[in-house]
Amino acid sequence: MTPWPYSFWIAHRGAGKLAPENTLAAFRVGASHGYRAFECDVKLSADGVPFLLHDATLERTTTAQGVAGERSWAELSALDAGSWHSPAFRGEPIPTLADIAKYCLHNGFALNIEIKPTPGTEEETGRVVAGEAARLWAGEAVKPLLSSFQPQALEAAKAAEESVPRALLIDSLWPGWLDCANALRCAAVVAHHSLLSTQVIASIHGAEMLALAYTVNDPATAQRLMEYGIDGVITDAVDRLSPSALVCG
Repeated sequence: MTPWPYSFWIAHRGAGKLAPENTLAAFRVGASHGYRAFECDVKLSADGVPFLLHDATLERTTTAQGVAGERSWAELSALDAGSWHSPAFRGEPIPTLADIAKYCLHNGFALNIEIKPTPGTEEETGRVVAGEAARLWAGEAVKPLLSSFQPQALEAAKAAEESVPRALLIDSLWPGWLDCANALRCAAVVAHHSLLSTQVIASIHGAEMLALAYTVNDPATAQRLMEYGIDGVITDAVDRLSPSALVCG
């Protein structure tokens, strides 16, 4: 297998519990706790701009309502994506993928981009996000990892920019998941931590892919997965799972 080029510890949605998820503020909080690799969710605006947001709709994490992907970037960029979390983050904007790329590249941070399509836009989102990732990280030895629960999005990403590595996200061991990851030429499988046993990790490794776990928020689970041979851990608990305090391997 190709050596894993990313940090073992990955901050989920930035530091998405301590600060408003999927914002630059969350990335800065994660970095302040020693994290050097981050996960975020990316979808497309109505006019094709890749931006960070987890939900299909805006209600939970912004001051607006409705389907996010039906709005132009000009509309989305004016929203408050911070006050829902706490008054300290009032006015925090939704960032574009380009904003996050600039921050990560400037600081030497790694990024796992979850392709999070608005329903019905799986192929377009995979294609555009892969293209933008290739452009933004052009000339960089380590590209971002593109992950998705949607095989159609990953297939479109592979067709658009095969050089940008991919990972299949799974929340169950559905029939054919490993064959699907193989067919997509994935570099990794990212699974819910409860699915991962020594046997499952061995099967992923046997297919010459890396195994990552989400979302691991307690030290005992992290330690168990390390003993099983996990290659990376995505966590919300950036204030409790310190990369310098827990040693992998």
